Amino acid sequence: MYRRVAIIGGGAAAAALLSELLERQLPQPLHLDWYTGGGNSPRGVAYGTRSDKHLLNVRAASMSMFAARPHGFLEFAQRGDSTIAGTDFLPRRLYGDYLEAQVERALERARAAGHDVRVLPFAVDAIVPEHDGVNVIHGEESARVDAAVLAIGSLPPQPLSGVSDAALESGQYVTEPWGFLAQAKPDARPRKVVLIGLGLTAVDVLLELSALWPNATFEAISRHGLLPEPHLQHASAPADDSSELIESMRDEPYIRTWIRLLREAVAQSADWRTIVDSLRPHTPSLWALLPEVERSRFLRHARWAWERVRHRMPPQVMVAMKALEDADRLHRRRGRLQAVDVAGDKLHLDIRRPHGKGVETMDADLVIQTVGLNTDVRRTHHPLIRQLSTNGHVTPDPLGLGVTATTEGRVKHGDHTWPHFYAIGTLLRGTLWESTAMPEIRQQARNLADRLLKGG
Repeated sequence: MYRRVAIIGGGAAAAALLSELLERQLPQPLHLDWYTGGGNSPRGVAYGTRSDKHLLNVRAASMSMFAARPHGFLEFAQRGDSTIAGTDFLPRRLYGDYLEAQVERALERARAAGHDVRVLPFAVDAIVPEHDGVNVIHGEESARVDAAVLAIGSLPPQPLSGVSDAALESGQYVTEPWGFLAQAKPDARPRKVVLIGLGLTAVDVLLELSALWPNATFEAISRHGLLPEPHLQHASAPADDSSELIESMRDEPYIRTWIRLLREAVAQSADWRTIVDSLRPHTPSLWALLPEVERSRFLRHARWAWERVRHRMPPQVMVAMKALEDADRLHRRRGRLQAVDVAGDKLHLDIRRPHGKGVETMDADLVIQTVGLNTDVRRTHHPLIRQLSTNGHVTPDPLGLGVTATTEGRVKHGDHTWPHFYAIGTLLRGTLWESTAMPEIRQQARNLADRLLKGG
């Protein structure tokens, strides 16, 4: 068993791991340093919103923090409202409350059991992994730990190429939508707002700002101009037996073949969602079969379609999006952002249209970048990740999907693996692909807690 462990990061993945470690009956006290980064711990960005318009896109019954207590979140929610059902899509605000309550419970148990847990509300400046431990440095202090876990979530968003410095300095081009939503005021009253990206982040922005600014219209631009698909009103079970499909995919790990197989399976299914959901437990092992050239092909040609069907909207959110379109307040466009610059008191956008149809121009009072998670270690300004990358302590995933690691979460550097340095959550996307949602993160947390408590 590791005696001293450091967790770096203040969001849901860090909270899940902390709670898994402290919920166990341990043979000896544990010294645990939790560096929360000074953020809204343990809510993080994902669950830091206070708006009831922002809903979980997973039903309540599937959102427990603990793999061993699968209905923990549902039971927490029902203590406040007995009418809540497991099939409901609840506010992310409520899930943030649940995370905070579980962490506080774990800390209370730790104190009673004699564990030494330090919650340190500041960022780590540097990590120096070695073969017999890890050095964690913040300010003038350095701590030697037996093992360290990188649990920082997604990286800060970076402006898209083509966005001028003048546009960024104007304050009218927003790269961090969540920080912007927390400070947006009703009296701003922009008339035309452009969103770059049409995933779930864009949907949340639209829900909030359309209510805040009732006279604004919204232009949403993405490669295919499509919103995420909706969940069914009533829960549907995954396909009863997807073994034949899975084995066929394993036999031929090529994206073109997989797309054909999936289309054939969907054509024989009553609802495509059951096929997509049946793949979820197998996604990491399937992803591991793909060589880099096939992964790259997936990211170029199929990722957008997979994200639409895998990360779906609650049905009531779909109704709200349709209402915005019916009211002529939301217009979806196909295209790629080519350039953004200042033009008087507005921003001027050049949008390259698909199929060689030229460039469309438009002006906007406000442009919000809603392209989803940033996991590209190669281009980030995150100070700790830059330190780790510059010093060769981590190797960036070649396709910009976090850091290279083993399937157990051990971080790699070149062809070698650090024995006591781990990652959890979003930074493992290049290794596991399915690594950003709570059902997967809670299983990672459970497995990693087992490994840490066995000493690696």
